[in-house]
Amino acid sequence: MRKMNFIGGRLQYAFLITAIALMAGLFLLPQVSYAQAQFLHKMDGKPLAKDFELPDLDGNKVKLSDFKGKVVLVNFWATWCPPCRAEIPSMQRAWNILKDKDVMLLAIHVGGNEDRVWTFLTDFGVEFPVLLDASSKVSRAWPMMGLPVSFVIDPEGRIALQAIGGREWDDEKMIAQILALKK
Repeated sequence: MRKMNFIGGRLQYAFLITAIALMAGLFLLPQVSYAQAQFLHKMDGKPLAKDFELPDLDGNKVKLSDFKGKVVLVNFWATWCPPCRAEIPSMQRAWNILKDKDVMLLAIHVGGNEDRVWTFLTDFGVEFPVLLDASSKVSRAWPMMGLPVSFVIDPEGRIALQAIGGREWDDEKMIAQILALKK
């Protein structure tokens, strides 16, 4: 019985130390204001965007290279991801602005069930193109750090801007950043 208490005590101690370390880490993280988080960040070196071909929800094949010469916003998301779900309505509002300005928006659903995607998009009235990366092959080929993550491709096919985490895509400053990439 004594050995059990000793092990249990060590586990409680380890748990307590881990919890304290995590809490301290949260307070030591740099605080980013909402306004700063809304910006798109420049991508170091502007790497060439990896081309892909994925089916849309109707089964039509869509290639990134089909939009060469245009600015393209590529968003990776999933229905199970709360920040992804939260940003979808603002993406629709941004799409309503950008489509008339000759900017393409491609939302790539990573993994998952096609029926869930349909249900989710119907609930939110999504009209922008949604592609399915069921195997996650495309998402693994891009410089992703979780979901949601977005990249803005310039007309030369280079990743000019990125956003890690959810955004309010219809924010005027973000729309201006995207449109500034047009030739």
